[in-house]
This record gives sequence, structure tokens and C-alpha cells, in this order.
Amino acid sequence: MSKFKANYTLYIYSIGLLCFLSACQKPSPQEPVVSVPVTLADSLPSPAHNPISREGVALGKLLFHDPALSGNNSISCATCHVQPLGYADGQTLSTLGSSQQALSRHTLPLINLAWRKELFWDGGVKNLESVAFAPLLHPDEMAQNLKELPQELRQRKEYRLRFKTVFGSDSITNAMIARALAQYQRTLISGNSKYDRFIKDAAGFSELELKGLELFTKNCSGCHPPPFFTDDDYHHIGLDSVYQEGALGILQGRFRITRDSTDMGKFRTPTLRNVTATAPYMHDGRYPTLQHVLNHYREKVLPVPSLDPALLQDPQKPGLSLSSTEQTALIAFLHTLTDSAFLYQPSSVK
Repeated sequence: MSKFKANYTLYIYSIGLLCFLSACQKPSPQEPVVSVPVTLADSLPSPAHNPISREGVALGKLLFHDPALSGNNSISCATCHVQPLGYADGQTLSTLGSSQQALSRHTLPLINLAWRKELFWDGGVKNLESVAFAPLLHPDEMAQNLKELPQELRQRKEYRLRFKTVFGSDSITNAMIARALAQYQRTLISGNSKYDRFIKDAAGFSELELKGLELFTKNCSGCHPPPFFTDDDYHHIGLDSVYQEGALGILQGRFRITRDSTDMGKFRTPTLRNVTATAPYMHDGRYPTLQHVLNHYREKVLPVPSLDPALLQDPQKPGLSLSSTEQTALIAFLHTLTDSAFLYQPSSVK
């Protein structure tokens, strides 16, 4: 093992341990419903009020793929969260919702959500048990009437039986629906990429990939630390200097939640796992390829007051100094974060 790889392996396991120990949820005491890759964590977090179960995950999966969750019974959660696209939709701004009107922000992928402390681009939701209500209610997404949804599901015998098995009641409430969806989404775990096999000494990297890893560690790992490749924090990366308020301040980033002026234009760091499958990029999907993203960091970073310090290596020219050759190497490394099993293998939960 090379000295760089040995040091890097120690580094990522240290980061992984810190991420796991800082998780705000307690692991479920039950037998594991799904296996957690050792490069991610020791177990799957699950809150005490919604312990994960095989039956709960199966119910959540059924709900996730059921168009009955939308007001016009035409779209499901899976319509905008497509497995081969990392459970994103591949659109700049989605028009797949009930109204077919473009949303204000790019659809985030659903990857390793069990370990996320906040959700959405601005962190407006604190847990998976609450996250479903925003798309369910939004007129341009699922446009559902939450008074009608439980009644509609109660008309189907399969749902009455499944809800009773999972929650001990066939009454079916919106809270139960959200909890089942949360259980399923916690099982969308990605940790079997070439990178993970490299860390376990089960795969080798090419010289180009090794160079990309070295560049990544130097330039990117501060905001995208392994093993989850996100720091769960909010950063201004110089995309804009003017922020349209839009609907409910949706384009103002973290400021919408905190009302702190220093958070204006900051957005949550997305995971880079399966990043080659989740194009386009940024909160508004403005960049169609990874090459466009790296060109931004090299040439287009705006010198705004709240710019992330990591992009101020040269005070005269904010951004990252990456040659074309270095960009090629960095993209080669990012390809090693692709988990083909996560993207293409059908779920074993039924």
C-alpha cells in the first residue's frame, strides 16, 4: 500500500467515525433490515419513534412508487426520484409534477439520507419523517389533499393490512404514511463504489484516478469529506451576487431559514456519491456536466462577501487553480464514486 493511500485510508476512517458518532439519531436495536457498508458506518440510524422494520420498509417502498399519493393519481415519488439517476430526475428544474410547471430548485438525489442531519437545499426540514409533506402539498409537485389521501388508501385492502402490520392500526394517518416513506428512504444506501473497494484494498486505482484523489483531498474534501462526501453544512460558492426572493425566498438559500444575512446565497453541500449519474448540478441545475462545474470553480467564482474561505486561496482571483489536466484527473476520481448496484439493482425488499 502506498504511503498516500495508507494515510488517506486512516483519514477517511477517522472522518467516518466522527460522522457516525455525531449522528443525531440512535441506531435501531432490531436486527438489520439492510446491511450497511463498512466504509460508511457500523449501523443504520433510526429514530426511537419510527424504528425501522422490514415490513415498514416494504410499505414505504409501495407508497413511494404509488401514483395515488398525488392529487390527480398520475405521479409518484419515484416519478421525480429515478433509481438510475441516483433517485434524482435528470432535469434542470423539474416539470414532472402535477402542474408540469418548472420548480424553483433542482431535484436533489436521495442517497444515504439516514445520516443527514437536515434536508432540502436550505435545510428547511430536520428529519425524514417530515420531508414528504412538502412535495405532497406543493401545487407544482404532487398537489395532494392530505384530508383525502388517508381515506383513499383506506379503500385498498392491501394498505389496511400493511399499515396494521407495521403500526398496529389500519386507521391510516398522514403521519403513518410519512413514517413508512421515511423507513424506505433510509434504506437507499450507497457504499459499494470502486472508491469503497479501493479503501478496502479490493480494487486498485489507475494513475489518473490516484492523481484525482490527491487533488480531491487537497481542494474538495473540506466540504465533501468521506465517507458521505458532504459536510452537511451550507456554503456560498460564488454562483450569484443577486438573489431573487422568488416564492417564499426559495432562491435565497439558507437565509430563508435562518434570516441571517451572512447565510444569503448559501446552499447545503450535496453528496458526491454517484455524482456522475445525478447531472445537472447546483441548486438550480445550471451546470449540465462536471466539466462545467469545474470550470465554474476555476473561472466563474464571484467575489461575494460571504464566499466560502476555501475559495479564497488567491485573494486576487477567487476559486480553485486547476489546470485542464488536473480537471481530467479530478473527474476520473469522481467516476470512482459511482455505485452501479445502487443505481441499477432492484431492491430486495418486498
